[in-house]
Amino acid sequence: MPLSMVSSGEPMEIKRIGGKTEVRKFLESLGFVAGGIVTVVSDIGGNVIVNVKDSRVAIGRDMASKIMV
Repeated sequence: MPLSMVSSGEPMEIKRIGGKTEVRKFLESLGFVAGGIVTVVSDIGGNVIVNVKDSRVAIGRDMASKIMV
């Protein structure tokens, strides 16, 4: 399921990253890699705030939908 559909506070393992090459490389540079653990902190106004690799990152809902958990 896409990260944009995950409930807040639930740690999930990243299965794969979709999208074009540029999008995948950008998300990987933020720490979103297959096998990593990501936790949704909040979902406000189309933005998803997540904890990934001990960092808090805000991404848009469209980016979050490319991350499969």
